[in-house]
Amino acid sequence: MGRLFGTDGVRGRANADLTPELTLAVAVAAAQTLAEQDRSHPPLAVVGRDTRASGEMLEAAVVAGLTSAGANVIRVGVLPTPGVAYLVGEAKADFGVMLSASHNPMPDNGIKLFAAGGHKLPDEVEMRIEAAVEANGAAGWQRPTGAGVGRVHDLLDGAEHYVQHLVGTVPHRLDGLKIVVDCANGAAAEVAPVAYQEAGAEVISIHAEPDGLNINDECGSNHLDALQAAVLEHGADLGIAHDGDADRCVAVAADGTEVDGDQIMAILALAMRDAGTLTQDTLVATVMSNLGLRLAMSAEGIRLIETKVGDRYVLEELRASGYALGGEQSGHVVLPAYATTGDGILTGLHLMSRVAATGRSLAELAAVVTKLPQVLINVPVADRTVGAGAPAVLGAVERAEAELGETGRVLLRPSGTEPLVRVMVEAPTVRVAQDVAERIAVEVRNASPVPA
Repeated sequence: MGRLFGTDGVRGRANADLTPELTLAVAVAAAQTLAEQDRSHPPLAVVGRDTRASGEMLEAAVVAGLTSAGANVIRVGVLPTPGVAYLVGEAKADFGVMLSASHNPMPDNGIKLFAAGGHKLPDEVEMRIEAAVEANGAAGWQRPTGAGVGRVHDLLDGAEHYVQHLVGTVPHRLDGLKIVVDCANGAAAEVAPVAYQEAGAEVISIHAEPDGLNINDECGSNHLDALQAAVLEHGADLGIAHDGDADRCVAVAADGTEVDGDQIMAILALAMRDAGTLTQDTLVATVMSNLGLRLAMSAEGIRLIETKVGDRYVLEELRASGYALGGEQSGHVVLPAYATTGDGILTGLHLMSRVAATGRSLAELAAVVTKLPQVLINVPVADRTVGAGAPAVLGAVERAEAELGETGRVLLRPSGTEPLVRVMVEAPTVRVAQDVAERIAVEVRNASPVPA
């Protein structure tokens, strides 16, 4: 069996790659693995989902799998991924299961697992769950019967608890702000507008009518056109966009310009530094963050620590070192004082709180980061290792880095899921970045050509 888990759980086309049978098997293995250290009581799991139609089917499979393994289930229905993580901690549950494919299109779905406290699983635990799936399938497993079968409880006010938690974290109320929120026809639809209103903002919602089929459909954090138009139409102070499970947040300024995760992190880092809550004046981001973020933070006396791509690696660094802020350019932002994972609504609240507290526009605050032009070329290869590690490729990268000096950078990264090598170059101009990236891409293609 190949690896089940990718960079963010188990993901695939619902009812094709991600079948009810596989989902049930993962649920059983999760119950066996995540609750095996304490058998003094039945394991307790929190289960939530986003608005995808397939989530109803897969939720049934998860609940069946968990209860058949003797776990009790708190079913919370449609809720953002970070809301499920929060309730895992609040309920003192052994683990949590979220059914979502995040920003992916509707036909996809996924299984995200949380350990006790609402934390994402380390690689080692995911591998144990994979081994349990395989072992159960090969040899079967001993099922509980009678009173040993798990029970199911529906938590009807989980969203209210989550909203109260979010609003309670806001450093400065949002009174006087007029905002537009794009809910991506996803899990944010019932939660984000309420949270923003309760924090004091005047809220206009778009794409907040999920029907099971329209999640992420030309809306949300990956499709900002409608939000930009709505901000301009309504004369709003800013716009906030979430993805399907609301663990991302990107923004739009009053003039319609995008404010991405790098700029949001910079704004929050300065706010937290001023408040004395930015631990060791340090921000954690991935290697994909724009060089402009590093330069801006350096100018403000803030240290930037880089991790591998993926919010899980940001989370690991935050937990290991006790830092207070981290995230990704895509809009996954983590505030460990209030959340165990990236939380788009929490991020939106704290971003708008900074706008309200300073009286400055979002565009003015975002201008602290001058983003360098960035060019990304995905090069198809026969072998990712050869394509990224051949001497000719490494030589081309070394020459490019010497040419750019401190005015740019090169990032060469084999894809974790596709036969591609990603060549990313930042430079003072788009033309220079494009030229350097294409030169390196040629060497990558020559090192590992795809058979005709």
